[in-house]
Amino acid sequence: MKNFTSLLFTLILGYATILAQTYTTPNTGVDWTLTDIANASPSTISVDGNEFTLQENLVIAENDKLRIDTDAIVLVENAILLTVFGEFEVSADETMFQAADVNFPYQGFRFEEFSTIMIQNATITNGGGLRVLTEDFTIDNSIITQNVAGGITTGAVISLSRGMPQITNNEITFNELPAISSAANAEVSATISGNYIEGNNTLNANRPQINLGSTTTTEDLQIIDNVIIGDVLNTEAGGIAIANLLGGTIRAIVSGNEIRDNRYGITIVGGTATVEISENIIEDNNTQGNPNLGGSGININASTNDMEITAFGNEIRRNLWGITLQGEASINLGDDTNNPGGNVFSENGNNNEIFALYNNTPNTISALNNCWVEGVENTLAIAESVIFHQQDDNTLGEVLFDPVNCEVLDVTENTLESFTFYPNPTKNTLHFSSGFSIQTVEIFSANGVSVFSEEILEDQQEVRFNLATGIYFVLFTSNDNQVVRKLLIQ
Repeated sequence: MKNFTSLLFTLILGYATILAQTYTTPNTGVDWTLTDIANASPSTISVDGNEFTLQENLVIAENDKLRIDTDAIVLVENAILLTVFGEFEVSADETMFQAADVNFPYQGFRFEEFSTIMIQNATITNGGGLRVLTEDFTIDNSIITQNVAGGITTGAVISLSRGMPQITNNEITFNELPAISSAANAEVSATISGNYIEGNNTLNANRPQINLGSTTTTEDLQIIDNVIIGDVLNTEAGGIAIANLLGGTIRAIVSGNEIRDNRYGITIVGGTATVEISENIIEDNNTQGNPNLGGSGININASTNDMEITAFGNEIRRNLWGITLQGEASINLGDDTNNPGGNVFSENGNNNEIFALYNNTPNTISALNNCWVEGVENTLAIAESVIFHQQDDNTLGEVLFDPVNCEVLDVTENTLESFTFYPNPTKNTLHFSSGFSIQTVEIFSANGVSVFSEEILEDQQEVRFNLATGIYFVLFTSNDNQVVRKLLIQ
């Protein structure tokens, strides 16, 4: 009965799309506003103050532009689609795109090849997502939430096709599809930075929240300083996947992200891959609970031995596996020349065994200067006990892990367990709680400049500030401890 209902809804939606009329701007080089279109075609857009209702499909022609630079609420009728061949610029302080009736979602947005798209400070909800066929695409400081499957996109709520699109400082949460994807046969080197991504793929399909294919051969895909939180009920939803199963190249930097509570953390699949994985916090990615199907903090899988993957400074805790290597995959976890190591492992295990690194390949892996068991003085014997390699199965490659190094730890995990701060992202307020007495809170810009500092009074658990939108670091200091955390300010 459920499948029949879904099919019936799809048929109704398709029928409604066929019936909907379409208004196309005249392609004369005009810079249109919503009010302009309403005046030109009242059947397309109706107006009530700053509330605009889109009642027909709208197409912005190749030489025209739709500009929204004053605050507006745009209500979109059932199954309506906004298509852009020209320019689409949303620059107001606050613009809302939502279904006129949340029970009847709109188709979404289709941005054609060679269109120019810039969206900021927008909320996009109850629609069918953003299909991005152009490489000239920027979305910043926006909220994309509770959008549905069955609209204009199929892979993710933001579906990319080419070039170097920019997705920065957004909240992408609780959409039926994954957050961001690119086609398997596309070449996309996006910048995905400073976003808060949580609970996407609510349909619980076997896809990660960020799901990308091959990249361009000249520019890096950058997934940097994002927070990627899963939903424990979505047991099939992973964190980040980059794969080139249909050929092509992978060039990527995955750095500074917090990846928690997904089926797995990061996976790289396919050869011809040059990837840096650095300074990520990858914790509790074990929602499915089946070590035969996933649960790795980092998984590398390739059928050919032509990867250049380096990993350093990552904190990998409480996943079913720490790092797993499959097929002909290889990774550099620390060497004597260019990679400092400094990866920290803690409590990654399943079936009552700890697996910091599982080398299920014939390749020799360099893994110097890492902390294999956090919170204790590491020895070579301790490291050996949590690494699965040639010593455990002589058909596998060896892991070279001497010397070990746990000096990167400033604060023990037991101390940090009592420390919390919220909200993150925030606008102007930060709350904190800890098992130790915090004396100062200091906020630094991304380039290390102190922009806020306050001495903390006894029992004080809040600070207020007024800072520009962006990525910051906040330092909590006591007599004995210092805790540094990334902070996103909206």
